[in-house]
Amino acid sequence: MLSAHGAELLPDVPPGAQALTLQGDALYPAAPNAETQANLEVAQNNYNSDRDNADNIIWLGRRTAYAGDYRRAIEIYSEGINKFPEDPRFYRHRGHRYISIREFDRAIADFEQAAELMEELPIQVEPDGLPNAQNIPLTTTQGNVWYHLGLAYYLKQDWPRALAAFRNGYNLGGYDDNLVSTGHWIYMILRRMGDDAQAAVALNEISADMDIIENMSYHELCLLYKGEMEIEEMMAANGDDPSNAAVAYGIANYFYYNGDRQRSDDMLRRLVSGSSWSSFGFIAAEADLANPQR
Repeated sequence: MLSAHGAELLPDVPPGAQALTLQGDALYPAAPNAETQANLEVAQNNYNSDRDNADNIIWLGRRTAYAGDYRRAIEIYSEGINKFPEDPRFYRHRGHRYISIREFDRAIADFEQAAELMEELPIQVEPDGLPNAQNIPLTTTQGNVWYHLGLAYYLKQDWPRALAAFRNGYNLGGYDDNLVSTGHWIYMILRRMGDDAQAAVALNEISADMDIIENMSYHELCLLYKGEMEIEEMMAANGDDPSNAAVAYGIANYFYYNGDRQRSDDMLRRLVSGSSWSSFGFIAAEADLANPQR
């Protein structure tokens, strides 16, 4: 049950489901692997030992979400908001999981609240729940708030607000990984707005020799947009893992921008037939397919 700041109960779903697609189909989580389950148990034990520790609440929420229970994670973050209403991290993480269950307006409200709360705070590195190969956290709380706010507006196809949020994140700088992930969305938004010239300018800082640690998919897409990579060179594009879903969605948009609507729609439908339903590329494909006037 959600009570933080007057939040209403989440929409009803069939037993065992987490959410409904934008087309109304039930979405069910995969069983977590042993490592994910073990990490969740550690987080639960830490929370049980001190239920008023903000970090313990956040990590219990994150580990619960990694195990596929987004609705329970939202409840945990709501508890954190009740206890720590001035901490933007709870709104950042709850907003992310509202996106996962297709509650875009609630996500936007959370990210807008987080943006207001973090205005006077120093930049804060966000620990990785799923560390990359170099074990280097690449993002910040501030960057993640702007990124996810931009995504939520994108999913509602509110291009001007999506663009403003992503640009706020891009302007924070950071690792090359941050520039390619954010630059990718900025480019796509500008193309959707019909501003091809500014879309090209948005990629000026992106090059083939960047030091990319984990966002190879977004880097390749940006190089595709710049004409420095061929579609045939891209990794396998399908909807069965988050990286491939991102590539598939980017390529589908590439076809759309360049006048091949049929091929774009075919790729979107193939993407949403995959299993990675909480990935951003998958959700964005749903949003496009739900809007036949796009």
